[in-house]
Amino acid sequence: MRSASSVVAALLLACAAATAGAQAPAVRVIVQRSPLAGFAHHQAPQVWPALQVGDALELAREPDNAHDPNAVRVLWRGHLLGYLPQRANGAVAWALDRGDRLQARIRHLAEHPNPARRLELEVLVE
Repeated sequence: MRSASSVVAALLLACAAATAGAQAPAVRVIVQRSPLAGFAHHQAPQVWPALQVGDALELAREPDNAHDPNAVRVLWRGHLLGYLPQRANGAVAWALDRGDRLQARIRHLAEHPNPARRLELEVLVE
């Protein structure tokens, strides 16, 4: 059975190959849905009231992260919300390192007592 990271990597490769040199209209493919890791440890609690489903998020690599060489920061309007979960960041880190243009947005928000279940995001490739 393939891991989620290998499936995402395969999708990213397929999308990149299909759109290379093509002048077709942009098609967005959701390649990953995941919770936000580290919600309680960064600026997410402070900006929580302003967050909305559909808001654009920025993904930024952090290759020098001492805890995770595949670390991908998740930012909203310049505020560090947290990170992609370590178990699900390999393919996205690889794509960002290649220079692939990925988009991210807030998929779901919930007032949940567990901070790891408050924000779900999706990563898209165009």
